[in-house]
Amino acid sequence: MSVRKAFSSVKPARPDRTIPLGSTDAIDPLRGRLRRRGSGGARVTAAFLTGLALGFALIVPIGAQNVFVFGQGVALGMPRALWAVLGAGLCDTLLIVLGATGASALLDSVPGLRPAMLAAGALFLAYLGIRSLRATPAAIEDQSGDWSPALTMRRTAAVSLLNPHAILDTVGVLGAAITAQAAAARPAFAAGAVSASWMWFLLLAGAATAMRRVMTKARLVWFDRVSGVILLVFAVWLAVEFVQVLR
Repeated sequence: MSVRKAFSSVKPARPDRTIPLGSTDAIDPLRGRLRRRGSGGARVTAAFLTGLALGFALIVPIGAQNVFVFGQGVALGMPRALWAVLGAGLCDTLLIVLGATGASALLDSVPGLRPAMLAAGALFLAYLGIRSLRATPAAIEDQSGDWSPALTMRRTAAVSLLNPHAILDTVGVLGAAITAQAAAARPAFAAGAVSASWMWFLLLAGAATAMRRVMTKARLVWFDRVSGVILLVFAVWLAVEFVQVLR
């Protein structure tokens, strides 16, 4: 083999691909990944805060559920009132999950479900209202005797689940808002709405317990009576709507 052939068979070396010091070629992809992760986290946070705000907007207005939880806080105090918070929070969580899974369409499709819920809600709220109107100092003093966690949770669940307006607000409005979100943001939005319910019920029970410290027996009786009137107003409202639905 000649020297010329020997040199011609040698392949030229590849150019040096070493990235010069200070170059951003290797850093830019990392920056892009971090930027995408940051924007994704911001979207999730925004979805959570939006769900939190909408949850507060729906739950803060006075309703039978709020009146009942507040009344339990005044009557029982902490920590017993936490059972009412637990019952209301679990019911709202259940309704929000049902709304996220599209249960609002099922509620509209079942014939006779809405009138039945209106009638049951009106009767139960009327029972609670009359019971509160008949409160006496002796009854206030003996409330701890018939108290139990199961009884408190059952009553709270009945107030929460026998109110068609609360169900339509929670399942319908929040359900539609959740499904309108991007798929990745739906869990955060639902978590924000659920957090609003739990935070609000804890705040109600805590405020009621603080008020309880300055409430005399006579004031407790009048508070029960005012609560009873409010519950009866909601009962009449549901009854009127029940009659209108039947027409």
